[in-house]
Amino acid sequence: MTEAPDNDNIDKNQSLVEHLIELRDRLLRIIVLTVILFACMFPFANEIYNFVSEPLQSLLPASSTMIATDVASPFLTPFKLTMFLALFAAMPVILYQTWAFIAPGLYTKERRIVLPLFASSVILFYSGMAFAYYVVFPLVFGFFTSVGPENVAVMTDISRYLDFVLKLFFAFGIAFEIPIATILLIWTGVVTPQSLAGKRPYVVVMCFVVGMLLTPPDVISQALLAGPMWILFEIGVFFGRLVYKEESSDTDTDNDISSDNESVGADNDTDKDAAKNATSGEGST
Repeated sequence: MTEAPDNDNIDKNQSLVEHLIELRDRLLRIIVLTVILFACMFPFANEIYNFVSEPLQSLLPASSTMIATDVASPFLTPFKLTMFLALFAAMPVILYQTWAFIAPGLYTKERRIVLPLFASSVILFYSGMAFAYYVVFPLVFGFFTSVGPENVAVMTDISRYLDFVLKLFFAFGIAFEIPIATILLIWTGVVTPQSLAGKRPYVVVMCFVVGMLLTPPDVISQALLAGPMWILFEIGVFFGRLVYKEESSDTDTDNDISSDNESVGADNDTDKDAAKNATSGEGST
C-alpha cells in the first residue's frame, strides 16, 4: 500500500526554497549594484585617491611627495579604493535589502523600531567616516609630520596610506554604531538603561581599550575615537530609556487587557454556574 505524501513537509520544503530564492535574488541585486557603481567610479579612480589623500598631502613639505614602492601600486591602489568606495556607496541598498528580507517575519510593533534603526545605522556609519576624514585625519597627520626629525623626508607609500585610512574609516564607522547596539540591547531585554548607566565607568575604560585596538598606536587617534564612543553610548542610553518606557507601557496595557478578559471570563463562568443551579433547582422541584 502506497503511503500518502506528507503535505506539511512539502509545504515546509517549498517555503524554505522560496526563502532561499528570495535571498539569492537580493544578494544578486546587491552585487549587481556594487559592480555598476564600481564601473561608474573607476574612470575617476585617481581623482578619488587624490581626494582621500588630501589630508596628508596638504601637510607634506614642499619637497616631499607620496611614493609607490611596488610596480603595480599606481594601478592597484586606486582600484582597491574605488572598490571599497562602491561598497560604501551601496550600503543603503544593502541595508534595505536586508530589511526587506526580514520584515515579513516581524510584528508591526517590531517594524516601528527596526526600520528607524536601519536608517539610523546608515547615517551613523557615514557620519563616522566623515568625522574621521575631516577631524581625525588632519590632527593625526599633522602630529605625525611635525614630530619627525628634521633631516628625515616624509614620503608615504600610497598603498600603506590607503590601508591606514581604510582602517580608520572602518573603525570610526563601526564605532558610530554604538547607539544602535545600545538600543538593541535594551529593546531585546538583555540589559536595562539603569544597569547600563551604572556601568558607565567600565564603559569609559572599554572605549579607550577599543580605541587602542582599532586605531594606530598614537594617543591622538585613540582619544579621538574613545571620546565620541562614550558620547554615542550616552546617546544610546538616552534613546534606550524611551524605548524601554514604551515597551513597559505596552506590556502594562497587554496585562490590563488580559486581566479584563480574565475578569469577563470569570463573570461569564459565574453566570453560567448560577444558571445551572437555577435550572437544577427547578428540576428537583
